[in-house]
Amino acid sequence: QEQLVESGGGLVQPGGSLRLSCTVSGVIFSRVTMYWYRQAPGKSREWVAWIHYGGSTNYRNSVQGRFTISRDNAKNTVYLQMNSLKPEDTAVYYCRVDTGSWGQGTQVIVSS
Repeated sequence: QEQLVESGGGLVQPGGSLRLSCTVSGVIFSRVTMYWYRQAPGKSREWVAWIHYGGSTNYRNSVQGRFTISRDNAKNTVYLQMNSLKPEDTAVYYCRVDTGSWGQGTQVIVSS
C-alpha cells in the first residue's frame, strides 16, 4: 500500500531555514504529482506547494520566493526547502500524493 514518511521538521529562529523530506512507497513515484500542505494550530489545512511529475511547480502566494519544492525520482522523495522562515510558517507540514494518501506530518516551529 502507499506510504509517505515526512522528516526534517524542528524548531528554528525567524529568518532561518529547514528542509523537509517526504519518502514515498507503493506508487510509481515518477508518475505522480506531489503536494505539501500545512496546518497551523486552530486553522484549516492549506496547500503550500506542488510539483508535477513533469517538473512544473506552483506555490501559494505567502511562500512564493521563500520555499522551493523539488523531487528526486531515484529516491522516491520530495523535498520542501524553506528559507526566510516566519513565525506564521509554524504548522504541521504534510506531504500528499495525487492518489490521495497523506503522510503523518512533521512539526515546524518558527520562534525566537
